[in-house]
Amino acid sequence: MNYEVIIGCEVHIQLSTESKAFCSCANLFGGEPNTRVCPVCTGLPGSLPVVNRALIDGAILAGLALNCTVAEVTKFDRKNYIYPDLPKGYQISQFDMPICTDGHLEVETDDGETRRIGIIRLHMEEDTGKNIHADDGRDLSFVDFNRSGTPLLEVVSAPDIRSPQEAVRYVQSIREIVRYLGISDCNMEEASLRCDANINLWVHEEGETYATPIVEVKNMNSFRSIRNALQYEVKRQLSEWKAHRRTLEAEGKSTRGYVDAKGITVLQRSKEESADYRYFPEPDLKPIAIPREYVESLRKRVGELPAEKRLRFLETYHIPERDAFQLAVSPALADYFEATVAEYANPRRAANWLLSEVLKYMNATGTTVPALRVEPDALRELLLAVDAGEVSGKTAKEVFVEMAETGERAGAIIERRGLKQISNESELEEIVKRIIAENESSADDFRAGKSRALKFLMGQVMKATRGKANPQLADRILRDHLRA
Repeated sequence: MNYEVIIGCEVHIQLSTESKAFCSCANLFGGEPNTRVCPVCTGLPGSLPVVNRALIDGAILAGLALNCTVAEVTKFDRKNYIYPDLPKGYQISQFDMPICTDGHLEVETDDGETRRIGIIRLHMEEDTGKNIHADDGRDLSFVDFNRSGTPLLEVVSAPDIRSPQEAVRYVQSIREIVRYLGISDCNMEEASLRCDANINLWVHEEGETYATPIVEVKNMNSFRSIRNALQYEVKRQLSEWKAHRRTLEAEGKSTRGYVDAKGITVLQRSKEESADYRYFPEPDLKPIAIPREYVESLRKRVGELPAEKRLRFLETYHIPERDAFQLAVSPALADYFEATVAEYANPRRAANWLLSEVLKYMNATGTTVPALRVEPDALRELLLAVDAGEVSGKTAKEVFVEMAETGERAGAIIERRGLKQISNESELEEIVKRIIAENESSADDFRAGKSRALKFLMGQVMKATRGKANPQLADRILRDHLRA
């Protein structure tokens, strides 16, 4: 059957602001239920919302990074519906005057090409509370309003996505950009990044194109579940089309929830249209004028985004693509790398060290790049010592840990602990001659083709020098004298 998959995504992003969207309650994850609430975020009569400036800044930053046009005037609206986790009976959102519109994002397709995914709008709203269902057999549900009022961005794409895996890449790209901007941690396990997807099929038959009803898929809480849910929905819609053919066209939109444990979607309700929510302007919040000079000041904060930085790293430093990808994910790590290689001729080694030893230490100790006690020039000094043969790579790793824990420079540690390698060729040659003379049988074994003998002799050289012999140089001298 000839068909196309048509997908549009709605990505919800919780912002990492100190307080909630319209009140001063702390914006934190988890905690004792219903302890971070106030009259505003629980909708008590007489309470009035006040817009959090950080919500507006975060929306503009994200919109600029997604190539959107920022509105000169924006306003909030009430989205009316009844649900247990919505204490006011409405959600403060945006309807006809969203803060950002007409953006786009470049995404890799399944065949390795690039597709431009249109972004219809990016708007601000508040999050709802959280329903908690008893898991002990009781037919009970509870509501925690701690999350109610959390600042939220919703990014609505055009139906330009053409496969489940492409949808995953689209959401991953948004997460990468938003994390890079530092406005959200986008932790899907904590629901600070959520995705709903609208999906249907265009079936091409007998020179005509027929569309299956649009389905909104919810409850996708990981990239794996986004892919699996949409793959299942493609198969389900194809099966329905084959069974019922064109009668499906008369059916309306519906909402289905993904059941991860079973790998299926299940019908939840018919899909609401905007009229069902009875939007009207939020009477307690005035429209907001956004000066152009303020937008431009935020544009400077956006700066170079991960995709651009990754490409520049590949072209400028000729490092492996995987290294460029990892370095470009974090602004702090990218800046640290560039500061390290500013006067260092081996970017590949610097990138490898950053992504192995430096990150290994940071992950083990919970250290961030700004808090790391090894400055870029100090790391460069250590790498130069390795390049010059003053210390081995193995010893350098130990030196780095001590640098990170004490703030001491590499040269001082190497000198104080007597770690400097013997790289004088004449000195090593005398030691090698003596080792061969003292172990003639092992030397003969090597000449007879027994490779283990070389390992033994090399061990004797390292023992005689207390591990300070430059291993590459010692190995070469040893082989030369054994073959002489």
